[in-house]
Amino acid sequence: MSEVKLAAELRSEFGKGAARRIRRDSKVPGVLYGHGSDPVHVTLPGHELLLALRTPNVLLSLDIEGKTELAIPKAVQRDPLKGFLEHVDLLLVKRGEKVTVEVPVHTEGELAPGGYLLEHVLNALPVEAEATHIPESVSVSVEGLEAGASVLAKDITLPNGVVLAVEEDAVVLQVLAAQAEEPAAEGEGEGEEAAEA
Repeated sequence: MSEVKLAAELRSEFGKGAARRIRRDSKVPGVLYGHGSDPVHVTLPGHELLLALRTPNVLLSLDIEGKTELAIPKAVQRDPLKGFLEHVDLLLVKRGEKVTVEVPVHTEGELAPGGYLLEHVLNALPVEAEATHIPESVSVSVEGLEAGASVLAKDITLPNGVVLAVEEDAVVLQVLAAQAEEPAAEGEGEGEEAAEA
């Protein structure tokens, strides 16, 4: 798992006006919380944070006025139209500490021939892992699966030290038969002809 170092500044101004000024300077307001400590309001470099957040559950090493803190993103607010970062909530973590996060599920292989559809019931799998060893994703083979087949959480191979934070029997993926819509259309036409006769 990658660790990204960012320089953070303590923030003393709050409210919409202060947040707009921070964003105008290409920075992002954020809050750092956890471990029973008071929330710490910080300002983070916008571009570097945006790049770091491309990695799911990225571990951030924050240099806050000479003191280093480890954190993972907990909530990220983006502008709905332009996509830039508006605010970020960060959770303090320590090396060796276990955290619960959602890890993206990636599929490998092809379904059996026959026009089947793969439904992602869970796009991300809740797991518990050491804060410094969170997997970026988990992979699942769907090779040759047919309609009615499902992949349960317990069927997914997890890296060492990572355990499920969801029921073992939770459905993660399922294979569906493709629905044909033509018979329904023919049935409607027959009903109209019968009404005319």
